[in-house]
Amino acid sequence: MRMEGKYDAKTYFTEKTQLAGQMTRAQVLRLRRLAEEAYQPGQYARDLSFTEASRRILALEAEIELANSF
Repeated sequence: MRMEGKYDAKTYFTEKTQLAGQMTRAQVLRLRRLAEEAYQPGQYARDLSFTEASRRILALEAEIELANSF
């Protein structure tokens, strides 16, 4: 199945499906872009787990949304 549009970490990450594996390619691309957009390059690392990448994506999205509201 092909996914189109914006990747939404909230949709694919729930407490019941915590994955300990490596982050996906979509997460890599999204996290890198969000870290650059938020001027926080330290938030991106290549060796993150799926769970940690999801957490950072959500945090960066919230921070960017807050900054854009001003």
